[in-house]
Amino acid sequence: MPETRAASGSESGAATGPASGSATSDPVTADDVAYAVRLGVTALQGADASRWDAKAGSLEWTCWETVEHLADDLFAYAAQLGPRNPPSDTEVPFVWSRRKPGGPANVIFADPAAGPAGLLQVLEACGTLLTAVVRTTSPTVRSHHVFGLADPEGFAAMGVVETLVHLHDVTEGLGIDWEPDADLCGRVLSRLFPDAPTGTPRWSTLLWATGRAELPGHPRLTSWRWHGAPAGERQR
Repeated sequence: MPETRAASGSESGAATGPASGSATSDPVTADDVAYAVRLGVTALQGADASRWDAKAGSLEWTCWETVEHLADDLFAYAAQLGPRNPPSDTEVPFVWSRRKPGGPANVIFADPAAGPAGLLQVLEACGTLLTAVVRTTSPTVRSHHVFGLADPEGFAAMGVVETLVHLHDVTEGLGIDWEPDADLCGRVLSRLFPDAPTGTPRWSTLLWATGRAELPGHPRLTSWRWHGAPAGERQR
């Protein structure tokens, strides 16, 4: 995602998804965060190590930088829900920094000496933090996000979208074919993008809603946002 700060398989090692048959209107849960991150880590394991410095899809960041940014997003969403009294008008005041001009501003960076395997450990660890915080935080809690004062489900959905869409960016750069399941895409679309088309393929629609793809019958978006607040609390 653009920076907003300041402004199923069953075999061993494969990702295992949420229970099948979930309706699109079902809530987004901590299990969905864990599942999405597991999908991402599984997809990136074994990628050609020589391609991690390639650009990630349409982004200006490298594949390595984009995974660091994704890990940082997951960490930041967990941290935002962490205080006993979460902030309603600003982020928790960590210091973000850039390793190079034009790179992502993060708190979280992976040690380059650890290689891609270490980078994926960082991603998995940050995903586990968000999973745990969403699972243990009261649904009545609200905390600041630039796209709306969000509840734990909202932060879970944001973490899933960050993971799915940035995996699209990274797998394009790494030359890997990858597509998440339509049910997961459909539920995060319902939660965060209430105005998105409903009669179109869910993965293509999520890429369209985040400005990354064409969608037949709909103009390509040049700017976009999601709605982190619960439906009854949204401000247009």
